[in-house]
Amino acid sequence: MPDIELTATPAEADLAVIGAGLTAFNADDIGPAGRLALAVVLREKAGEVVGGLSGYTAWGWLYVQWLWLAEPLRGQGWAGRILALAEAEARARGCHGAWIDTFNPVARAAYQRAGYTVFGTLPEYPPGRSRVFLQKPL
Repeated sequence: MPDIELTATPAEADLAVIGAGLTAFNADDIGPAGRLALAVVLREKAGEVVGGLSGYTAWGWLYVQWLWLAEPLRGQGWAGRILALAEAEARARGCHGAWIDTFNPVARAAYQRAGYTVFGTLPEYPPGRSRVFLQKPL
């Protein structure tokens, strides 16, 4: 019988075993994900990162994990341009859809302007807000 452990500080090696196990299970169950990282980086002339997007493509979908812009660049259409670049790359990789989530109402509006529609909501996540999940066909 195995021992069970609860921890707030898991070892990287333990997480790697869990991740590899789930990846193998899913590959056996529905086929390999073909997961591939995708990033769009926005830099100032001096090379300083002032915004960007991080995510991945898998099973025909683009998942946008992070999209961030430095304060002076917000409200100027950069989010839409960054999303468009990521979506074009996802289409080139054979993706048919994209999804993203946020609890920021301003970000939600930006994603909706870029053609994303809400498909789910978690109320009070975090307290006082709702986490909204959005998708877009590619």
